[in-house]
Amino acid sequence: MTHFHDHHVHGHDHHHHHHGHHHAGAGGGNQKALIAALSITVGIMLLEFVGGLATNSLVLLSDSGHMFNDAASLGLSLVAFWFAAKPASAQKSYGFYRFEILAALVNGVTLFAVAGFVIWEAVERLREPQAVASGAMLGIALIGLLANGLSAWVLLKKGDVKENINLRSAYLHVLGDALGSVGAIAAGVLMLIFEWHIADPIISVLVALLILKSAWAVTSQAVHILMEGTPSAIDHAEVKRELQRIDGVLDVHDLHIWSITSGMNALSCHLLVRDDTDGQRVLQEAIETLERRFHLAHATVQVETSRIRHHPLHD
Repeated sequence: MTHFHDHHVHGHDHHHHHHGHHHAGAGGGNQKALIAALSITVGIMLLEFVGGLATNSLVLLSDSGHMFNDAASLGLSLVAFWFAAKPASAQKSYGFYRFEILAALVNGVTLFAVAGFVIWEAVERLREPQAVASGAMLGIALIGLLANGLSAWVLLKKGDVKENINLRSAYLHVLGDALGSVGAIAAGVLMLIFEWHIADPIISVLVALLILKSAWAVTSQAVHILMEGTPSAIDHAEVKRELQRIDGVLDVHDLHIWSITSGMNALSCHLLVRDDTDGQRVLQEAIETLERRFHLAHATVQVETSRIRHHPLHD
């Protein structure tokens, strides 16, 4: 989380730094990686969809449904990077960074629907197993696995998978697809060797459970950010302790830490100081502590003496 380290913050001026510069800079590699992964994903999705219909394989169809969702999510992620690069305005003072989180949320929710469809269809097939052209299906699943491996490699190599929720959700999708392809290969082998056509719906359910797992992870993280939750990498109590250590600070209250988008965190708090304390020194120390210890460059700190009266806000 080393965004904004090049901004050296002084006094009150620290808010006028342009938010976007590091984020947009990181976006270049991310966008190239996404475009490459999107192209591969769309190709495999079409191959698996046509192949699934031709071979009557639910595993291939479910994997292509997963792929369709991934193609949509990768497309959304690209649109999100484009939106995030737009400058902030008076109406949208944070710019459009949050669009990334909305994209991840839409993504997660649609994954739940795909998993539901696959499970429904698999239950139907468990009642009456259907014949599947397993040889052709196996070939298509192998191509799918190779292509997904390539997509994952491109995203890891060119993009910022660790820091960026948007790119991480894309990467999770591609990994889920690779596992889906592994499932399809396993089903193909079982049907080819043992004629177990029931393997097709059974493994489809396993693919659906994989889809649900990534859906839950992406959705819950997106909701946490939209609910202004404290970023998982930052300990709220520790931030409070560090601020209370500053000489002259009596109390820290109304401390809020939240994510604007992944990798870009903000903080606001009130510091109650002794009446004889130099508030500007305390402010400078607080700003430097927050940036050095917690990489929080977007900090708004209100310094108060005992003479300040206001309704307590909820902590």
